[in-house]
Amino acid sequence: MQTLTTIKSLLAAAGTHPKKRFGQNFLHDQNQLRKIVAAAQLGAGDCVLEVGAGTGALTEAMLDAGARVVAVEVDNDLVPVLRERLAPWGEQLTLIHADVLAGKHQLNPAVVAALEAPGETSGGTSGGTSGGTSGGNFKLVANLPYNVASPLLVNLGVDHARMTLAVIMVQLEVAERLLASPGGKTYGPLGVIMQALFEMELVSRLPPSCFHPQPQVDSAVVKLVRRPQPLSADVRGFNAFVHELFNKRRKQLGAILGRSTPFPADIDPSARPETLTLEQFERLRISAARA
Repeated sequence: MQTLTTIKSLLAAAGTHPKKRFGQNFLHDQNQLRKIVAAAQLGAGDCVLEVGAGTGALTEAMLDAGARVVAVEVDNDLVPVLRERLAPWGEQLTLIHADVLAGKHQLNPAVVAALEAPGETSGGTSGGTSGGTSGGNFKLVANLPYNVASPLLVNLGVDHARMTLAVIMVQLEVAERLLASPGGKTYGPLGVIMQALFEMELVSRLPPSCFHPQPQVDSAVVKLVRRPQPLSADVRGFNAFVHELFNKRRKQLGAILGRSTPFPADIDPSARPETLTLEQFERLRISAARA
């Protein structure tokens, strides 16, 4: 596994440095790397999406575990580092030089294609030519850049049901939003939507000293396991409805939806969105759709 010295040497040899605009804080704590790989329960042939591969520290650990990795990296300076460093794994790796998102609500088509059939794809990518796990399930295992964490998770959760498990490192604030309960300050659309789709648990909390450079805040690793059945019969409709309510979260539910909306008996029209449980969101969505 890559140590802090290794990461610094790789960056220096490439004539580059961590970039704030990409949210780059490279994990070098080997115990935490092992925890992430263990939590992901990786085995031979598992297909894994990694976003923000950096210098490849986590990538190497997952490849060593036998997983087929689709690694996405947007930084021009780091792609050559990854190509050289990860070359020994050959067909196990697909490296995509791109932004993982084509827009706020859409995964990059090149990433989707690579997950369908891991191997070399067009448009500035490099990797092996493995037939792999075409059309099968995949896992997200990544140290997610802050600016893509929320939109990426919602996109994968709502639109890509083949993502059955995720082990993600995020800023502690994002982890708190994912795990939040009704009535709390951090309870919002991210937590509601993802909890309706996944069972979640906090794996570990990481201090700034685990990273290079050290961030100003703590980080956390969260594990998400997709529910056999989502808590909504219409996942996309549920997503849109929850966002509609939280976009006006300071207003009462009755003012947002209109007084003519039939409210379930246990939901007060004078309540606000952050007080609702997941089940109440779904019942209210169904009632509002019938109005």
